[in-house]
Parts: sequence; structure tokens; C-alpha cells
Amino acid sequence: MDSSEFLEFLTTRSSVREYESTPITEEEIDYILSCASTAPSAGNLESWDVVVVKDEDVRLCLSEAAFSQPHIEQAPVIFVVCANYVRSMSRYGERGILYAVQDTSIACTYMMLAAHALGLHSCWTGAFEDDEVRSVLELPQHIRPVALLAIGRGHPPTGRTSRMTAGEHVHNEIW
Repeated sequence: MDSSEFLEFLTTRSSVREYESTPITEEEIDYILSCASTAPSAGNLESWDVVVVKDEDVRLCLSEAAFSQPHIEQAPVIFVVCANYVRSMSRYGERGILYAVQDTSIACTYMMLAAHALGLHSCWTGAFEDDEVRSVLELPQHIRPVALLAIGRGHPPTGRTSRMTAGEHVHNEIW
């Protein structure tokens, strides 16, 4: 893949909030998780974990925890991507909290792009009640849910959302 193909790959990905009920195969799930495992991480500690949720009742509970966003219930699989503070704090102390969130965000991005490479659709959802998600999934206290990543065969939006240019984000040398 050359640089123009890579940019096209990135620009053709979009957040999808409408899904078919067709299940995601175990091979597709394994591929997505394998791609996530290649993500860079602070100190190579990989301070993230993921709960793969396919059960309809659990997806409904997660949807309710996410302020009743219907795509969370509708997508055939939800990857609940979590920061594992203990893994990174064991080496980096308090700074490890930030590193765990960064590691989790990178791994989740790789998962989203892996889904796109498979021709699947996804939606990263960060709006949810942490404690409700923690309760539904019985997460330990040192684990923080960072994203609910819905993945499935979906119906992408017909138009592209406008984006800021790269130059609008850049400050050279100082702000």
C-alpha cells in the first residue's frame, strides 16, 4: 500500500451507528484482537484489556449504560476496551494512569482500523457511565472502561462529515 492508498483507507472509514444483525465471525474477532496486540504501548507493557461482548442481554445493559445509544445494542459485537492501571503503574507510578489510557486508545484505534480492513464498520463510543459498565461486566477496580467499540456490518452515512485541515491543528515551535 502506498501513501495515497493509506490516506484513502483512512478517509473512507467512518463511524457507523446502524448495523445488520449478521454476526461477526470468530476469525474476524481474532483478527481484530491480533491487530490490537501490535499497537505500541508505554514500556511495551500493553496496559489495556478488552471484554468482547456478543450476548444480546449484555449489549442491552451496555446500551443503557451508554445513555440508551441504540447502536450499542444493535451491533453484533461490542469490544469494551479498558485501561489496566496496575500493569502500567507497576513501572511508572501515577504517570502510569495516563499511559494506560494512551495505550488503550491506541489499541482501540488499531481495532477500529482492523475492522475497516475487513470491510466491517465501527463506532467508538466514549459516552457512558463508567460505574454501570464496570458493574455489568464485573470489572475489577483497577480496570477502567475507556471505549465501547461497536463493530458489525453496517450502513455507513451517505455523506462525509467536514474535517479541519491538518494545518488548523498545527503550531510550530510554540503555541
